[in-house]
Amino acid sequence: MSTLLRVDASIRLDGSVSRALADSAEAAWKAEHPDGVVVRRDLGQHPLPATVWPTLAAAQVGQEPVADSDRMPLDEAKAIAADVAAELRAADAVLLAVPLYNYGIAQNVKTWIDLLLIDKELVHGPSPIAGRPAIFALARGGGYAPGTPKHGWDHATPYLERIFGEVFGMNIRTAAAELTLAPVTPGMEQLIDASKVSESEAHVDAEKHGTVVAREVIGTAA
Repeated sequence: MSTLLRVDASIRLDGSVSRALADSAEAAWKAEHPDGVVVRRDLGQHPLPATVWPTLAAAQVGQEPVADSDRMPLDEAKAIAADVAAELRAADAVLLAVPLYNYGIAQNVKTWIDLLLIDKELVHGPSPIAGRPAIFALARGGGYAPGTPKHGWDHATPYLERIFGEVFGMNIRTAAAELTLAPVTPGMEQLIDASKVSESEAHVDAEKHGTVVAREVIGTAA
């Protein structure tokens, strides 16, 4: 039996495009692999304590956290980090649903990744999850393609690709919807049709990735 780790980061439930794309990928994965297990971590609704990483980082260099607000029991911080890392290690595939907030990733995602990066086995090769598939379900409120005014302003996607692709050595597939704020943002009305096309194409990609990843996982386990 194989495991898909789904991580959601949107602070929204209703209307979240990244969650909807992840739903499409998960449904396709389940259609191919109905006996598979989906493990969920919702960073948007249940963020990890922001004090975990400062506590662990300070302990690594033999110092106390710089302020009382950064302090938590070291044993508790280690337990949280160990749980996060073990969850990733146990997954045969990862589905990561992340919206672009303020041109980057939000603190809830950064905290999760920081805890993964503090795990020496994951970071210092060979990574135990190298070669495993990862699906990115990404939502971007504006347009960031080459030739657009905001090209190069998406600092989330390259970062995620560096961490999961280069540091962890995972095989990444991406389904990304752009212009998702067009329907609700004054001045973007002329982009609504383009936003619908982008979102529709992203759902097709998400379903395709879910199917392919499920087949890969089944083939690996066979």
